[in-house]
Amino acid sequence: MNSKVDDLFGYVQERCLWQFSSRAWDRHENIDGVIEKVTVLLMGEDPGLGTPMDRLHYADAKIMVPDIKERYPWIDDAEPAQIRELMQGLKERLVEIAITRSKNHELNHTLY
Repeated sequence: MNSKVDDLFGYVQERCLWQFSSRAWDRHENIDGVIEKVTVLLMGEDPGLGTPMDRLHYADAKIMVPDIKERYPWIDDAEPAQIRELMQGLKERLVEIAITRSKNHELNHTLY
């Protein structure tokens, strides 16, 4: 499981800029939103496009899902519970690297 999360993390780090917003709360919002949309799309569920933020995160997820399926064919064999577990692991890794362990002090600066 860890190697699959590593694969997905490497993909996101290489291809996705939404994880690098200028503030910690923005990064959390983007990571949570995009990963949730990717998860539901991989499971074949309705992504729910009720708000502008839903549509924004869906736009990124819509590009990622076919790319992930092409690069990592094992994702098609994953059960919904496995997909959720993988995406949760990916989200935790992204938060740890892009927010928690970030050396960018402006992420939490009070004047911004």
